[in-house]
Amino acid sequence: MGDGSLGNVNVGMRGDGSHASFGRNMAGLRNALLLHSAAKEGNSEMTAPTPFVFVIDDDASVRKGLKRLLRSANYESEVFESASDFLARPPHPGPACVIVDVQMPGINGIDFQQALIQRRREEQLVFITGYGTIPMCTRVMKAGAVDFLPKPFNSRELLKCVEQALHRSAEQRRRAAERHGARRLLDLLTPREFEVMQLVMTGMLNKQVGGELGVAEKTVKVHRGRLMQKLGVTSIAELLQLVQKAEVPPPAESETKV
Repeated sequence: MGDGSLGNVNVGMRGDGSHASFGRNMAGLRNALLLHSAAKEGNSEMTAPTPFVFVIDDDASVRKGLKRLLRSANYESEVFESASDFLARPPHPGPACVIVDVQMPGINGIDFQQALIQRRREEQLVFITGYGTIPMCTRVMKAGAVDFLPKPFNSRELLKCVEQALHRSAEQRRRAAERHGARRLLDLLTPREFEVMQLVMTGMLNKQVGGELGVAEKTVKVHRGRLMQKLGVTSIAELLQLVQKAEVPPPAESETKV
């Protein structure tokens, strides 16, 4: 369970006398992150999903202290007594960081991380614990955690971890949006156009593609023109970039004849 031994900033964390001013600095970084997210989506700051920080800890004093610290850095936050309570909440639509205690009744921090992975959730985790071990730290970091902080920890250190987690979350969401957008475009292709696209990507000429598929070269030219138009690309380089964003694996060598 959470032991409440976080330090002397009422949360707490080790105080260094500068956490208030540091919070203001982090607020500026948080605003920059918000603007970055909005720019990527072509929206204004008012319509972009707000970065959010969640806290899961069974110790009420820890939840209260972390809520206060996050407010000082101008972060929107929400606290939970248990991992099951958090999992019952709908996923946040914007960048999200979860500060989670390792030792908790019910679902502990490590099991919580696995639950998020199994559900394909994308929140970025910062672990805090008063009972950490090196194997435990290694395990959660290999599974994708941003950091693993032993209690008591410094407020500056925690806020840096939060900022890192939110940047990682924003970048992950950006890549996911690009992937989904690219896949939506690829879904516009007919099965034959998709086959032509895959062969063109291997460097085949239209004549070679026609020979592979058993169609005339002029037919390949028609399919190639249509697929490039549907995908909004004008070169093979742009086509390769789009397919990479969609994370579509290249055709196996055994499936093509050059």
